[in-house]
Amino acid sequence: MDLGLKDRVYVVTGGTRGLGRAAAQALTADGARVVVSGRDGKGVAEAAADLGAGALGVAADNADPTAAQRLIHAARERFGRFDGVLISVGGPPAGAAAATGDEEWRTSFESVFLGAVRMARTAAEELGEGGVIGFVLSGSVYEPIPGLTLSNGLRPGLAGYAKSLAAELGPRGIRVVGLLPARIDTDRVRELDGLSADPAATRAAMSARIPLQRYGTADEFGTVAAFLLSPAASYLTGLMVPVDGGALHGI
Repeated sequence: MDLGLKDRVYVVTGGTRGLGRAAAQALTADGARVVVSGRDGKGVAEAAADLGAGALGVAADNADPTAAQRLIHAARERFGRFDGVLISVGGPPAGAAAATGDEEWRTSFESVFLGAVRMARTAAEELGEGGVIGFVLSGSVYEPIPGLTLSNGLRPGLAGYAKSLAAELGPRGIRVVGLLPARIDTDRVRELDGLSADPAATRAAMSARIPLQRYGTADEFGTVAAFLLSPAASYLTGLMVPVDGGALHGI
């Protein structure tokens, strides 16, 4: 199946590792060109080199108010166009609700929530018909995850923002979609498992709760992301797609 990605140009924030990197890999493998960003300049350069000639790395922090415009400008300057963005940010720190203080909320709000909103808002101003804005969120949009209070508070808000944005941008032919990963085998998930006394037992217990009985792979997530960003998904907007092996219990 031809997804129609050849020569289309996307910005992928958080594209140096984990889910963002997997999405960037899937996009470039199908002929798209990408601008990948991350806070670590060395990691950005290495990721872009690994992705090949169809990738450009730009060091940028989503919390920086200038980052969105810089990334879009880089896409146009290097590749001559801008067709969409996948907004992927690292998960906020784990922590219990009663123990999470104001400063932790402020810091995570700036990077996870406001940085994503700013990127989406800037992209909306720059995109034309056929453009797409994607958010990498979490299954916590629908079901709070024990011990991840900050994610439980911020991700559902972003999903609501994405839904509102989809309704506003639809008449201009611009789509907005969200992806809801759960136990995908990334550094972040391994880190969360490692917070327990027995990470291997935690992984086994988590896998047992998933209908497919295993963690997902980053490549499996990247394939779904590439499809949703592609012209092949041209009639999909305003939806949140779980990539979780059936872990969410709701319909």
